[in-house]
Amino acid sequence: MSTGIRAEEGKELASFGYDAELKRSLSLVDLLVYGLVFIVPIAPFTIFGIVFNASKGMVPLTYVIGLIAMVFTALSYREMSRAFPVAGSVYAYAGRGIHPVAGFLAGWAILLDYLLIPTLCYVAGAAALGAVIPSIPQAAWVIAFVVFNTTVNLLGIEQTARASKLFLWGELIVLAAFVVLGVVAVNHGVNGAHWSTRPFFDASVFHPNVIFSALSVAVLSFLGFDAISTLAEEAKGGVRVVGQATMITLFLAAVLFIVQTYVAALLVPGQTAFVGDTAQNDAFYTISALVGGSSFRLIVAISVALSAAVANALVGQAATARLLFAMARDGQLPRFLAFIHPVRKVPERALLLVSAVSLVLGLFFVGQLGLLSSLVNFGALFSFLLLHVAVTVYFVVKNGGKDFGLHVLSPAIGFVIIAFVLFNADARAKIGGSIWLAIGVVIVAALQLAGRSTELNLEA
Repeated sequence: MSTGIRAEEGKELASFGYDAELKRSLSLVDLLVYGLVFIVPIAPFTIFGIVFNASKGMVPLTYVIGLIAMVFTALSYREMSRAFPVAGSVYAYAGRGIHPVAGFLAGWAILLDYLLIPTLCYVAGAAALGAVIPSIPQAAWVIAFVVFNTTVNLLGIEQTARASKLFLWGELIVLAAFVVLGVVAVNHGVNGAHWSTRPFFDASVFHPNVIFSALSVAVLSFLGFDAISTLAEEAKGGVRVVGQATMITLFLAAVLFIVQTYVAALLVPGQTAFVGDTAQNDAFYTISALVGGSSFRLIVAISVALSAAVANALVGQAATARLLFAMARDGQLPRFLAFIHPVRKVPERALLLVSAVSLVLGLFFVGQLGLLSSLVNFGALFSFLLLHVAVTVYFVVKNGGKDFGLHVLSPAIGFVIIAFVLFNADARAKIGGSIWLAIGVVIVAALQLAGRSTELNLEA
C-alpha cells in the first residue's frame, strides 16, 4: 500500500480522535478468508439435525430465508462501516449513530456472543475429539486449543490470516468431498434418495412459524460476517474493502450452506424428523456414513472438531479482543485493555483476557453444549436490532439523508426480521441474554454515578 494511501487512512482515523495503532496489512482476500473461517463453511454439519427437525425437513429453505434476513443486516453494517471506519463493530456504530449508551449496550450484547463463541467452539471440539480418542480428557483438549490459538493471535494479525487460510482450505476440501459423494449417492438411489425440490418447499408441513423457529437456530451458522468490521483499522483499502468483504462473505457462505443441506436432505427422503437427541445431534455424521462409509464419517467428525475448536475459535478470539480494545480505548472498559504491543501491533492484553475467560468457561462448560448454544445467538441478534436503528437515526434523523430505500426501508425490514427471529428463540437464550443485558445496564448506571462519561471520544 502506498505511503499516500496510508496517510489518507491515518487522517480518516484521526478525524474520529484515534491514532493509527493497529497495522494495516489485510487485503480483501484476507478479509474474505477471515469472514468465512469465522462463519465456518461446514457450520450446518453440527446443527443439521436440529434445524431439520425444527423445519420439518426444509433445511435449505431455512438457509435461503436466512440469507435474505442477513442481507439487510449486512447492508446496515456496510453503511455504518463507511460512515465510521473504526474498530469496534456495532458498538461503535450504535454509539455514534444513536447515543453512547446505546453503543455500550450494543457492544455489551455482542460481547456475550463473541465471548461464548470461542468457548462453544472449544467445548464442541473437545466433545468431538473425546468421542474419537476417549483416553484423553476433554478438559485437556480445551487447554490445548486455547494455548494454540492464543499463541497464533499474539504473533500478529498476519499469522492469524495465514493460519485461517490453511484451515479454510481443509474445510472446503471436506465439504467438496461430501457434496461429490452425496450427488453420486443420490444418483444411485442410496437410502431411497432421488432428486426433488421437497427440501426447499413441502406444502404438507410448511408454515411460517416452522421456518422462523428453525431460523432462530440456523442463524448461528451465519454469525461471523459481522466480525469483519472489527478489522476496519487493519484493512488495506479501509471501509470500501470492509464493505465488499462483508457482502461477498455472506453470499458465499449462504451458497455453501444451501448446497450442502440440500444434498444431505435428499439422502433422507420422506423424513421430517430425527427421533431422539442422539439421532438429532449425529444426523449429519449418519448421512456422511451413508455416502462415504465409516471412514468418511470419522473424517467429517474430526474436520468439525478442528474447524470449530481451532479455526473458528482463532478468529473469534481475534474479533473479541478488538471489540474489548475499542471499548477500552473509549474508557468504557478498563483502559489497560487498550494496550497495543509496540512490535506485533496486536491488542495483547485484550487477547490474553479473552484467552483466560475462554479457558475458565471452557473448563466449566465441558459437556454442556446445549446450554452454551442457547445463549450464543441472543447477543448478536439484539445488537443487530440496535444496528438497524442506528442506520436510520444517523443518516436520516441526524443528517437529513434522503435515501429512503437504503437508510429507512432496508434497516426497517432487517429490524422486523431479526426481531421475529429473536422472539422465536429458545427461552433459555432469552432469559440468559436478558440477565446479561441487565448487568450491562447496571454497569452504565455505575459509570454515570461515578462521574465517568459514556461519551465516545469524538475529538478530531
